[in-house]
Amino acid sequence: MGSNLILGIVIAIVVLAAVVYGIGFFMRKKNQEKLKALEDRKKALFDSSIKEDIDAIKKMHLVGQSQSTFKEWEQKWEQLSTDKFAELESQIFEIENLNEAFRFVKAKAAVEKAQKTMDDIEEEIGKVRQGFKELRESEERNSLKVQQAMDVYEEMKQALRDNGDQFGPAFAEVQKQVKSVESEFTQFITLNTSGDPVEARDILESAEKHTFELEELMRKIPDEYEKLHKTFPEQLEEIEEGYQTLMEQEYVLPVGNFAQDIQQVHHRVENSLEDLEKVEISTVEAANIETADQIDQLYDVMEREIEAKNYVTKNRKAVADYIQHATSNNRQLLIELDHTSQTYTLNHNELARVRGFQTEIEEVSRRNDSVDPQLEAHEIPYSEAQSFYKEAYRILDGVESEQVEIDQAIRELRKGEKVAQQQAEDLEFDLRNLKRLVEKQRLPGLPGDYLNYFYGVTDRLEELDDSLNQVRVDMDEVNEMVALCKEDLSVLTEKTHDMIDEAALTEQMMQHANRYRHSHAEVKASIERAFDLFYYEYRYKDALDEIGTALERVEPGAFKRIEDFYYENREEIV
Repeated sequence: MGSNLILGIVIAIVVLAAVVYGIGFFMRKKNQEKLKALEDRKKALFDSSIKEDIDAIKKMHLVGQSQSTFKEWEQKWEQLSTDKFAELESQIFEIENLNEAFRFVKAKAAVEKAQKTMDDIEEEIGKVRQGFKELRESEERNSLKVQQAMDVYEEMKQALRDNGDQFGPAFAEVQKQVKSVESEFTQFITLNTSGDPVEARDILESAEKHTFELEELMRKIPDEYEKLHKTFPEQLEEIEEGYQTLMEQEYVLPVGNFAQDIQQVHHRVENSLEDLEKVEISTVEAANIETADQIDQLYDVMEREIEAKNYVTKNRKAVADYIQHATSNNRQLLIELDHTSQTYTLNHNELARVRGFQTEIEEVSRRNDSVDPQLEAHEIPYSEAQSFYKEAYRILDGVESEQVEIDQAIRELRKGEKVAQQQAEDLEFDLRNLKRLVEKQRLPGLPGDYLNYFYGVTDRLEELDDSLNQVRVDMDEVNEMVALCKEDLSVLTEKTHDMIDEAALTEQMMQHANRYRHSHAEVKASIERAFDLFYYEYRYKDALDEIGTALERVEPGAFKRIEDFYYENREEIV
């Protein structure tokens, strides 16, 4: 029993030892794997291309801020590759010792610490690598910019050699500035290679600035010199020749001293050439714009006078004839108005207007009499005469338009009188027809208001006849009275037909109502009342209302039926 117990304990101890050994072996192997991973990551960092980046950037000969930035990142790299890597090596060594000594818990903590260190190193190296990358790219861009500036400079030198004559008096100053830029580039290269990056950077920026400024200057100068050397002188020569020709043809120019104006432009060109020699290009550009404007003005003056001469030549006789034509028309129109005023009343100030036309025509004629001899003697510019001719046409056109308007109005007076006479006769005829129509109805009498209106229309027609028979007929008044008579007669016609219809319908209703005379006392009373209204008071509408109402009481619908029958057979009944 005792031996079995001892054997069991021994077996348990052996099993436990085996388990412990297995666990230790597993943990040791796992730590070794993590340790190898750290070693691989460390080796990858050492194998990175940062060293190559540093060597490549050093060959760029950085200056200024770029060089300062590079040194900062280089120091950062040196710190990482010494201090941080040494710390990482120490941690890896500690892990190896702890792992060999089977101190797995501490080994695990050491591994985590080393991994954290490795993460930090990788992050920092990533920043350094990115910094070097940005610096290299920036310098490449800067180098490209420098190269561009150098290329521009070379092109400027070549342009100056090949096309120096295009710069005129500015050649010497431009050449001087090109050499100045060349000196700046030389100074930059010297300082950059001798290790003075700050001053080299300042010189480079100045060289680049001056290069592009000079490029712009050299781009502008040939165009401005072309204007001063060729364009303006040729134009001025053409203007002088043209001016001489105009003077030989005895033109008078509308300016104080045209020859002096030409000389002023010559002086402006000379002054601009002096400014160009000093390469004051902004001043030259502004002056050339003004010079071009002045030359255009000189051209305009001569061209206007040439065109004005053509206009005056074509219109000189036409204006004189137009004045004579307008004078003759106005004289004839005054005669017509005087004759017309004996027969018609002139209500629109026609005589005063025509006398006003005469004043305008006489003023145009007076001015033409003044301009004509001045043109013969070559004492005024053709443009001045042209201006007067155009104004004369405007005035005479306006006068003629109003003359025609008045003449047509006079003719319309005679036509209007004939029309009014005919309309008056037609109205009188219509009135007589109405009277005969009423008489034909053999009515017992006519209502007082109807008679008053009838006599009123008659009186107005008599007034119209009186107006038409005046020694001086006022056609405005006549036309107004014709319109009133037409309106009055229209109303009278309506009243007449209404009265006839009311009377005829009353008779029809009374005849129909007689069948109820003995059977309905109220109908009998209405018949008697309607009879009195009809035959003694001549109130036909009231009589119709009286008998119509009574009949409708005893025979609903009778009124409408009789009324419809009447209007359907009106022509035979009335």
